Amino acid sequence: MSSDQDAWVSESQETVTGKLQRKMKQSPLVPVGLAGFALIVAYGLYRLKSRGDVKMSVHLIHTRVAAQACVVGATALGATYSMIKEYRQRRAEERDAAVEQPNGRNTAK
Repeated sequence: MSSDQDAWVSESQETVTGKLQRKMKQSPLVPVGLAGFALIVAYGLYRLKSRGDVKMSVHLIHTRVAAQACVVGATALGATYSMIKEYRQRRAEERDAAVEQPNGRNTAK
């Protein structure tokens, strides 16, 4: 089992800060994606006045695509991170099991 489940607190007693910290431990790149999304949207709004000859709809589409790319990229990196973490954990468990039982035999009698 994972170590995030060892301190169970009911949802009604958990603070917002505690819940955010728990979620950040479970998937650390989600806040990165959200921050990137917010930065891109803020930059798009900032550049709205000086967009030049570009139509409003085209500018908004470009901003939306950039923000979505940031979120999708962070999600993909998060999934990759989780897969690598689980793979390493599984390999460590297999290695520990092999050390405890050399040649497939149990050394304890």
